[in-house]
Order: sequence, then structure tokens, then C-alpha cells
Amino acid sequence: MIEKNSVTNIFFDLDHTLWDFETNSAATFERILPPYFFSFTVPDFMAAYAPINHAYWKLYRENKITTKELRFLRLQKTFEVLRFPQSDEIIQRISEQYIQQLSTHTHLFPGTLDLLENLHKKYRLHIITNGFEQVQQKKMKHSGIADFFEVVLTAEKAGVKKPASSIFQQALSLANASPQEALMVGDSYEADIETPLALGMQAIHFNSHQEPSHNHCLVVDNLKVIAQYL
Repeated sequence: MIEKNSVTNIFFDLDHTLWDFETNSAATFERILPPYFFSFTVPDFMAAYAPINHAYWKLYRENKITTKELRFLRLQKTFEVLRFPQSDEIIQRISEQYIQQLSTHTHLFPGTLDLLENLHKKYRLHIITNGFEQVQQKKMKHSGIADFFEVVLTAEKAGVKKPASSIFQQALSLANASPQEALMVGDSYEADIETPLALGMQAIHFNSHQEPSHNHCLVVDNLKVIAQYL
């Protein structure tokens, strides 16, 4: 159970937690792919892309691939799985279009705005994200949530990615908050939850993509219920 009386600062992950990455990705590919006249549908593409993208982001978090490799390989692998391999030139072009357009889409998880408006009255709110600085700032601005947050710390700015303890420690320092005053909300147990708990923070795991169940902290599958615990 959350000990809300000790919490003054709440840190959120962005992608897959507040900003609906899968829905926004699909909307981006709906705009990008049709001019290429591929024989598969965008839903077919997304069914292959989503788990592949998730796997490559894990490799990126673990510093096993670079940003450039992440952006290229996730598309290359998706086309291979669909048995529709493309040239490096086409993949690079689609990758660039995707990055340019992704942050213009504004789908948030149901309940996001109500939750932030509610919590903003009582707590200082912040973001810790492994996403890229310019892209993440645009996502928050375009979706209307940027003004809720005081500290926005990206891995690019911090020089280290979650789940490394130093990015959480940097965020706490920037917010002038102790771990005992802080709570982290995120979708990935590995990236968002385990390290904050080890540092002495509280946490809420918004399990938006069916990770294995656990009892290390409060786990919810709907953002709307979080307010009742805070």
C-alpha cells in the first residue's frame, strides 16, 4: 500500500505510461506507409513492429546497440518478419519520416489528463524517460501535458539510461527531493520500478503491456485508479 503522507514528488515515465506509444506509432505508420504500396496492412505491420521495437529498446537500455542501430534495426527486422525485406535506403527513409512525425501525435492513455490535473494540486510532478530529448519535449507539448511537470530528465540529458540508479538520483537532485519523499510511476518493472524501490522510493507499476505479475509494489492496469491511492 502507498504511504501517501510521505510523498511530495511524483516521477512519471512517459512512453507506455502517459503517452500511448503504440497508438501513436500506428497513427504515424498510417501516414507514412501507404505511399509505398506495401502488400501488408498497417495493423499487420504494427503486430510485428510492437514486440520487435520493445526488444530493441531493451538492448538500447542495456547499451548493446546505439541510437542509430535502434532506429534502423527495429524496422529492418519488422520487414523481415513480414517477409517483405527492404533496401537500406527505404528503411532509412521510413525511419527518418517516423522520427519526424511520431511526436506530432497526441494520444494519451485514458485518464491521463484527469490524473495529472488531480495530482498537480497536491504534488510536484516530474518526468524521467529514456526517450530522446527533442522528441520527448515535442510529445509532451503537442499532447498538452508539458506544463504539469517541473523536472523533465531524459536519458540523453542525463547521460545514462534507466534502470541505472544515477538517472533517478539526478532527477531527485534536480527536484530537491529525497527518495523517501518520492514515488515513481512507470510501465516497465525492469526500467522504472526496480531501481527506485532499491533507492528507497515508493512506486506504482502501471502494467500497460502485460508484464509478469509481482508483489514488489502496487500494480495497476488503469491510470484512472491511481488517484484513489494518492
